[in-house]
Amino acid sequence: MQTGPLNCRLHTGIPVLQRFFAGDDTREDFRLSRESLAVLLDLLHQDRRHGWGATIETLVLLFWLASGTSYRVVSRVFGMPRSTVHRIVHRVTEEVVAIRHRVIYLPRSADDLAAVTRGFAGLARHRAFLKAAGAIDGCHVRIKPPSGPDGHCYINRKLFASVIMQAVCDHQGRFIDTYVGWPGSVHDARVLRHSPLYRQNIYPPPGHFILADSGYPCLQHPLPLITPYRLQVRGVAAQRFNGHHARARSIIERAYGMMKTRFRAIFLKALEIRHTFVPQVITACAVLHNICLGAGDTMAPEEDVQDGMPGDEVEDRLEAVSGARWRDRLSAEVSALEEVDHDHVYL
Repeated sequence: MQTGPLNCRLHTGIPVLQRFFAGDDTREDFRLSRESLAVLLDLLHQDRRHGWGATIETLVLLFWLASGTSYRVVSRVFGMPRSTVHRIVHRVTEEVVAIRHRVIYLPRSADDLAAVTRGFAGLARHRAFLKAAGAIDGCHVRIKPPSGPDGHCYINRKLFASVIMQAVCDHQGRFIDTYVGWPGSVHDARVLRHSPLYRQNIYPPPGHFILADSGYPCLQHPLPLITPYRLQVRGVAAQRFNGHHARARSIIERAYGMMKTRFRAIFLKALEIRHTFVPQVITACAVLHNICLGAGDTMAPEEDVQDGMPGDEVEDRLEAVSGARWRDRLSAEVSALEEVDHDHVYL
């Protein structure tokens, strides 16, 4: 990535760009390391024009995501009209979303899948989870309540307006599937039912399953989901299974936490943009999250960044085959087998 002086006098007096082209740490202004920025710019430049103009436009979007300030403030920081900032943010967000399939993708080979399942067994500390191929959860992103007759549909159970993100991650917290856009009042199970992951039935492979919390149904088909036993269930075996399950499933909460920590300004207050643009912004953040993980650019999740909606009951009936018997077999396997060597065998 180039770091030399600009060949355009327009930007030479702008502090945020001076720091960027001087080689300073970029995480304070843009929340991405230079390594992550280089990967992002390379991916974007494969599909669009090259040059400093394209780089600066990308920096405008990243600064807006990092700061969560208004377009007016960003326009003052970069010395450009507010209308230009608005146009850049929307266009570059769409460009980032357009590369999502090169960054957010399911395991591409048997070896990749094996690495994921070994990783989940390591997280669970038990070989009974060697067929776990992902962890799924929903996330509520605060928005400004839209006006009009449908505005109430976005008010969730915690009584704030939100848009829902459903995501599946691997054992390292990398998103392998995302589905964004349902209003906050909709239950996780309904979002699941309408997602391509559920309807297309292409992942996980036969014999494998995805870990989910109790807000989801326990399923064998069409989408294999293994949930914990209800709290009402008594018995050492069920409690033991739930413990191993929670260790492995918590990686999706960590993935959300890392993304929210990186883009605190976006996720910890109501987005001041049209609700129709919110899914693109959230998807762009998920793309950037994966790019950062791949570049070794990590941020430990902070404790106060969760906005999940844990549910005790599945409120939406699905035409599906229950996974309860499969869960019972896994529970029996947990009770029968010793825990794995977390540091040596699977990780």
